[in-house]
Amino acid sequence: MSMNNLNFDDQYGILRTFSDSMPTHYTFKIQSFSLMSKHSLERYESEDFEAGGYKWKLAFYPNGKKSKNVKEHISLYLVLAGANGPQTCWEVYAAFGLFLLDQNNGKYLALEEEQKERCFHGIKLDWGFDQFLSQKDFTDASNGFLVDDACVFGAEVFVRKERSTCKGECLSMIKDAVMYKHVWKIENFSKLDEESYDSETFIAGDQKWKIEFYPEGRDNGKGSHLSIDLALADPTSLSPTSKLYAQFTLRLVDPVYSSRHFEYGTKATWWFSASSPKRGWPKFITLGIFSDKSLGYLENDSTIVEAEVTVLGTASALD
Repeated sequence: MSMNNLNFDDQYGILRTFSDSMPTHYTFKIQSFSLMSKHSLERYESEDFEAGGYKWKLAFYPNGKKSKNVKEHISLYLVLAGANGPQTCWEVYAAFGLFLLDQNNGKYLALEEEQKERCFHGIKLDWGFDQFLSQKDFTDASNGFLVDDACVFGAEVFVRKERSTCKGECLSMIKDAVMYKHVWKIENFSKLDEESYDSETFIAGDQKWKIEFYPEGRDNGKGSHLSIDLALADPTSLSPTSKLYAQFTLRLVDPVYSSRHFEYGTKATWWFSASSPKRGWPKFITLGIFSDKSLGYLENDSTIVEAEVTVLGTASALD
């Protein structure tokens, strides 16, 4: 069979040849091909294989890759296996060919790009052919690609070079972020003799938090104000290059008339990290106002502190 018998689409930059040799690095066979469509299997990924010191796999779309709006063709791609490949800021340049066996003649149809190599990296892990072959030519028994409902694909991969390209970070904002509210009742206020006290830990945005309470204040509020902070309960759980963007409110609530409360300013936002694990107010409220019985923030030697926390986004380094 010659390529003249096939109705190749005019795809710029793609070389098509026939080879007597088996693909060097990987071959996989699909049996009962028709069942893929019957069972709505839109994509098949091969097992990993190694070439040039990296692991790769093939991704096959029997009805074309829908996200590329491919119709009436099969699609085939080479994928750098993500678990073993380089991260975003590493690049691997590789030349490759993808193959389909003509079972009638024992030859392989090979597709390569005239651009001899492609750059694979963490953001772009796959390269290949959206329109590898029309379904009409693929299923035509006289072409030998699909025989007895079976077909055979293959790949050759030759790594040319690799390099580290950058340093950077990835910001992920959270859609439909959920606010968490934590209530902490502090009793026997007059007997508190430590510099600070921590609430029980609570979870917001998959992270552990706590409220820090300073009955005699801290920093420039020491001796004149209450100080209250929101803090990460375990800052070491974050990598040195990770941070959390959170919106939060801290407030004191009248233990008797909870509808009447003191709230310091408006909602605050802050990037919390291992190096900056807490944020709050050294001068949250003066000790005089806090202890004024007519205001009700301190009733029966007790007070209530509330925290509302919403994690809005995360950021981490690109490795």
